[in-house]
Amino acid sequence: MLSATRGSTASTTDITSSKPVFRVRAFRRRCSTGAPVRFSSDDERGQVPRANDGIRPSVGADRLAFSLEGRRRCQRSGVAGACRCGTWGGARARRTFTLRDASALATFHFSPNARNGAYGQNMTNQTPASSTEVPSSGRRRVISGLGGGAALVFAHGALVPARAVAMPSALPSPAAAMPTVDSMTDPVLHLIRRATFGPTAALLAEVRAAGPTAWLDAQLAPLTQVTDTAMESVMTRWPRLGWKTWEVRERLLSSDTWAVMSDLLESHVARALFSRRQLLETVVDFWTNHLVIPVPSSEVWDNSHLFQRDVIRAHALGKYSDMLNAAARHPAMLKILDNADSTRKAPNENYGRELLELHTVGVGEFTEADVAMSALALTGLSIDSEQGLYYYKPQRRYVGSVRVLGWSHTNSSAEGGEAVVTAYLNYLANHPATANRIATKLATRYVSDTPPSTLVARLAQTYLANGTAMAPVLRVLFLSPEFVSSVGQKMRTPYEDALATARILGLTPEPVPASGTASDLHSFVWYLGSFGQAPMGWPAPNGYPDVADAWGGASSMLNRWNFHLSLAGNWTLKAMKRPDLTTLLPSPLPTTYGALVDTLAAKLFIQLSTTQRDAICHFVGYAPTDALKAGTAAVTWRLPHIIALLLDSPNFAIR
Repeated sequence: MLSATRGSTASTTDITSSKPVFRVRAFRRRCSTGAPVRFSSDDERGQVPRANDGIRPSVGADRLAFSLEGRRRCQRSGVAGACRCGTWGGARARRTFTLRDASALATFHFSPNARNGAYGQNMTNQTPASSTEVPSSGRRRVISGLGGGAALVFAHGALVPARAVAMPSALPSPAAAMPTVDSMTDPVLHLIRRATFGPTAALLAEVRAAGPTAWLDAQLAPLTQVTDTAMESVMTRWPRLGWKTWEVRERLLSSDTWAVMSDLLESHVARALFSRRQLLETVVDFWTNHLVIPVPSSEVWDNSHLFQRDVIRAHALGKYSDMLNAAARHPAMLKILDNADSTRKAPNENYGRELLELHTVGVGEFTEADVAMSALALTGLSIDSEQGLYYYKPQRRYVGSVRVLGWSHTNSSAEGGEAVVTAYLNYLANHPATANRIATKLATRYVSDTPPSTLVARLAQTYLANGTAMAPVLRVLFLSPEFVSSVGQKMRTPYEDALATARILGLTPEPVPASGTASDLHSFVWYLGSFGQAPMGWPAPNGYPDVADAWGGASSMLNRWNFHLSLAGNWTLKAMKRPDLTTLLPSPLPTTYGALVDTLAAKLFIQLSTTQRDAICHFVGYAPTDALKAGTAAVTWRLPHIIALLLDSPNFAIR
């Protein structure tokens, strides 16, 4: 539910166009004594909205600035997250935030339970918000709320597609220089931004030295062309990822059965953050979101790490037909989609349907009769319950002619069933509709939310001509004119935003934590859950959405803003060491506040409009032309707030 009033008119803008729209939820809370209380973006049940929670403020001003109160804890009671007086300063079901511009003030009210979407998730046990106190000065200026990292300024209708970021590539040197470049037009930065989880200074230098095409070719053959010694060393801290299924069952305590899944999620994030094989990591993330195995899950607690290793990573840049066959014979997929229990007498259609609808040809390409035959064609693929491994059971195999789409087989014996399955899966992998579906998803992931049909057709043709091999398809994609011209057409998801933030701020791998101590990477995974996009956390088989409109949820957005400030202020994930923010300051200092903001934005590869730059200056209480002096708040205790504001901007969100 959302109502809005602001003058006589209000218009809605679309985040996929040049005019941005943001869905925001923030609450001001004070106890009955007037003491400030830390707020959280979660409702009283501790839940986080779905990826699309239906909150869409309408705005119609030419110049806008969100004004959000900061995250605070009650100064009276000292209790983080709640006040002992029991008062939250207003009706429980109604929250308010204000949207200010030069000529109008809009107030939006909405229910915390307004949600929609066919697929969604209930994320519980969220990471507690930082309880860091923030000085009260400046809270109600043009941009306020930096206490919670929640501020956003942009020029309506003139969103600058700037690029975020710069820090070293793999296990980086925090002191690496960050050169100033035109972040909006630089083709190398554009390539890095899409083919990695965030540009770094060292990576930028590496690509420039090698040449973009040579770098891309090496990334497409990472195991032989890209050394990653430092990341391989980091991976040794998770030895349980090498355990076989029976070892997980035998060696884990009954009170710690999800430990290997936790190791998997931590290592997945670590590789995305620190690996030099960045393109591989983005492709692994793509396939993880295509052949979905939710983690954590009680159904795959003993084998999800092996699915990632033997199905996703082993075939990420290889042939999709090989990946599809490997997935069909992995106990994780057979368990999640119920084929392990499917028999000729009682076929379960779940896997047969998702194989057609999600993994291959897509909706509209098959009938219910095809689904029924697909389920029969897959009977016999099962699991040995004692070992927990894939096991073909001929006694469960349907025998008789099978026909799906344009494929048919006599399927004359139970013993020959596995060969029939292989033929069926290869047919689906090489089907033109599958080629078109995979091409569309790749182009959506790397090029645009609405990819050009010319590019999709070319990618599909390349896919079929190369026997479903992915490396040739990706090479055509990144070297295409459609990719080159797609600057500003993709927005970061919450997952990508968090990774890019950590990379630009120079976080490094933490030392191996003491036994029984939760790692910062574990906390990082929890943060991602609070944003609504925990790795491998989508509960439905269709995977996380990969378009901007799905990720404007208020809770996710606000939590990301809080995360930006917490990282910039070094108030969280402290074991993951990072350089002091003062290393971003040039010597000598810029002469004016406007020049300071421009310099910091350039160091972060963010290009601001004049309106945005001036608003940030006004936040710290100065005009852009005012003289900047050494030791002033803007270059000392308020520096993290300025950095967080830059990271909060839609300019940083553009990928």
